[in-house]
Amino acid sequence: MFLRQQVNRSAEGPAIVLPDGSAVPRWPGYARWMWDGEFCGSIRFRWQPASAALPQTCLGHIGYSVVPWKRRRGYATRALRMLLTEIREEGLPYVELTTAVDNEPSRRVIEASGGVLVGVFNEPAEYGGKESLRYRIALPTEPRREQERPSPPSE
Repeated sequence: MFLRQQVNRSAEGPAIVLPDGSAVPRWPGYARWMWDGEFCGSIRFRWQPASAALPQTCLGHIGYSVVPWKRRRGYATRALRMLLTEIREEGLPYVELTTAVDNEPSRRVIEASGGVLVGVFNEPAEYGGKESLRYRIALPTEPRREQERPSPPSE
């Protein structure tokens, strides 16, 4: 049951309660674990159907965390790259990720995965109010290839 709940493409379930006590509708999303024979961390993706836009209540499409004793081994970078390949199928033109200005390891993960800095902002007070960076990663869609057909016989 728990693992099944980690994939929620239809946004089923109760509203999400924000730090200020207000509630907003749940978005589709899913989580993946980082695993090397034991738990290393997790990465999560959420999106708004038919849009890449993020409301003020959501700072980014993707969030990740690696347990302290497994950091600096490339797990987050690998997980983000793998997730980006998977989420291209959702049809978004890009995803946005945020990180604290002083979180150099997270900045390196995002930049190594194609993240481009698009701005500096202050988080809403209910999320800590600290200065943060917003990155964008383009998700170019590859045109679907038509099934190759044999050439007609030559005369």
